Amino acid sequence: MIRYRTGFISDVHLGTRGSDASSLLGFLKENEFETLYLVGDIIDVWALRRGIYWPQEHNDVVQKLLRKARKGTRLIYIPGNHDEFVNHFLGTFGNIAIQKNAIHHTADGRRILVMHGHELDAVVQGMGWLAHLGDVGYKTLMELNRVVDVARRLFGWPYWSLSAYVKRQVKNVVSFIGDFEREVVRYARRYDVDGVLCGHIHTADESEIGGFTYYNSGDWVESRTAIVEHFDGRLELLRYLHVDGAEAGKGAPASPPPARASSPASGLSRGARAGPLRRRRRIPSTDVPAEANN
Repeated sequence: MIRYRTGFISDVHLGTRGSDASSLLGFLKENEFETLYLVGDIIDVWALRRGIYWPQEHNDVVQKLLRKARKGTRLIYIPGNHDEFVNHFLGTFGNIAIQKNAIHHTADGRRILVMHGHELDAVVQGMGWLAHLGDVGYKTLMELNRVVDVARRLFGWPYWSLSAYVKRQVKNVVSFIGDFEREVVRYARRYDVDGVLCGHIHTADESEIGGFTYYNSGDWVESRTAIVEHFDGRLELLRYLHVDGAEAGKGAPASPPPARASSPASGLSRGARAGPLRRRRRIPSTDVPAEANN
């Protein structure tokens, strides 16, 4: 069991077939936090409105989070666009706080704005019908991703994300991610903070934009990533490795060498821990680490 001062997870999308609830459950069992931020899109209400899908593993994740709160972990839930219904319940309930955003104070004195990020997505805010249409297309791509993953396992090949590959190849998507990051940073500067941490676009990252630190915690659909804050205030982006369909370790650097990502013999056996994320390295929505800041 590894203890961190803070953890940040986002975009779990419970209620969808693409959610990797089993990996998240393993991550939550193997790591403890004084404070854990749920940075939006934890439950996918958009998908549940189209049809109910709620296996036991998804229920187990919710129960695990509530159990952590009962045992002393402070949970801060910041709703996203897929779980926007939670905005009707803003307030503090025991060890659980629900709020639109938060200013997180790190152990080394920095101020980090924590937000989901959909507030700056013009498609979601101004053209809701188009956002829902895009969501259906994304879910279809994720279903294809599942088929590809099963086929690769049959041949003994490592995990590879079709959806992440498509996102990297489509220039409009790459341009959107860059524009989104710049807009989030521009927005966060109004809060007199040192950095911003968000989710929403399923692309884990830690980078400097105009002297301002930008963090994205990724997702638990493609990336299996989170951000953690160590007790000295250092933030780290972690990946919950997934090798041949099974968890390979608690966490790894966001951009591990290829051997680590594909071979259990690389030393990342269950419970192994690797080093920090390298600066200015964007992690595409494939297997990525988790990082938190408190």
